[in-house]
Amino acid sequence: MISILPSGRVNWNKVAQVLKEAGIQYGQNVGVQNSHTGYSLVAANLAIALIEPFAAPTWLKHGLVRDERGQKMSKSKGNIMDPLDIVDRYGCDALRFTLAALAVPAGRDVKLSESRVEGYRNFATKLWNAARFCEMNEARLVPGFDPATPQAPLNRWIISQVVRTGKELEEAFESYRFNDVANTLYHFAWHSFCDWYVEFSKPILSEGDEQVAAETRATTAWVLAQLIHMLSPVMPFITEELWQNLAGDESEPLINREWPSYEAKLIDVEAESEMTTVINLISGIRAVRAEMNVPPGSKVPLILKDASAKTMERVTANKSVILRLARLSNMDLSDQEIPKGSVQIPIDEATAILPVADVIDIAQEKTRLIREGEKVQKELAKLNGKLGNKQFLAKAPVEVVEEQKARLESLTQTKNRLQLAISKLESL
Repeated sequence: MISILPSGRVNWNKVAQVLKEAGIQYGQNVGVQNSHTGYSLVAANLAIALIEPFAAPTWLKHGLVRDERGQKMSKSKGNIMDPLDIVDRYGCDALRFTLAALAVPAGRDVKLSESRVEGYRNFATKLWNAARFCEMNEARLVPGFDPATPQAPLNRWIISQVVRTGKELEEAFESYRFNDVANTLYHFAWHSFCDWYVEFSKPILSEGDEQVAAETRATTAWVLAQLIHMLSPVMPFITEELWQNLAGDESEPLINREWPSYEAKLIDVEAESEMTTVINLISGIRAVRAEMNVPPGSKVPLILKDASAKTMERVTANKSVILRLARLSNMDLSDQEIPKGSVQIPIDEATAILPVADVIDIAQEKTRLIREGEKVQKELAKLNGKLGNKQFLAKAPVEVVEEQKARLESLTQTKNRLQLAISKLESL
């Protein structure tokens, strides 16, 4: 990939002839063009690019990197973000990942803020901690490991996620959707691997059956290796360091290794369905606990009603991890009557029931939510008045108006969440 070709008062046909006689290829397959470049320079460079050996079959248009308010960076405005300073504070990988995540197709300009870079620095830290977890639990690469051999549903699920992620990445890279590349990697690394797989594997590695624990260690190391490799084009520095720690200093550098490919048969739909049920159940319980303001240290019982035999089997097989991650005191899988003061959570064809009346003061919690709702409603009224004022819209800078609109959208979502929580309390 190259940027705009060198231009100026040069006889490019003569240069092309000299290069051709010398057997030198310019070495480009994609030309990169700034969408804000003037027409004359674009035309000149396109004309040059049609001359052998400069021809590029594909041209990629990108936008400008602006400040967080969408203003063009300039010394006079004092809004320049020096990339070297950003790298010193947050690391090169964090900046690279931020720019990739914001690189929307069709050349739309990028609004860059330090908070976004800081967020992806935290992502790099999360990745490092996951690698440390693997090292502490003796998850090492097993020579000749075959990802088709694991039997535990948890391991088959994460291998399926690796394969699906690899396929999505290939499609995104081929179409130059670098924002989709970054978002796909972020979702898999942060959520699928770190948030769920690592948490699910902890009891297996610490107190599970030794055969399953050995399989999980091997699978964990393999998945981490695939994740590191898939991340390497966007975050080359931390991934190379993690690869050397995982594979050993004598191993081939990651940058020289062949890009991973996976067989479609590694996708296990049954394992994915089982783990999706478990994840949705835990997530639903956590959401209700947060909405109802259930104290983090309080454990509540769970009743699962109208569950099919398949759902019962899946929940039973993962009962210990559900109890631990959802902070439940016990789990009742019988079709008993719904206790008074319970919240219901739909899970596939079943209903998960959480009796919360014994751990929260329903009247007090309802009063708290109503007060919060009143505050939000007042702020919404002010914002609607401001955004309905034609003079404000005419005189205020565009970025200020957009900021107020974003604030309005956020407060509207907060209001809806509070109303939903209040309605749940009223139904208890």
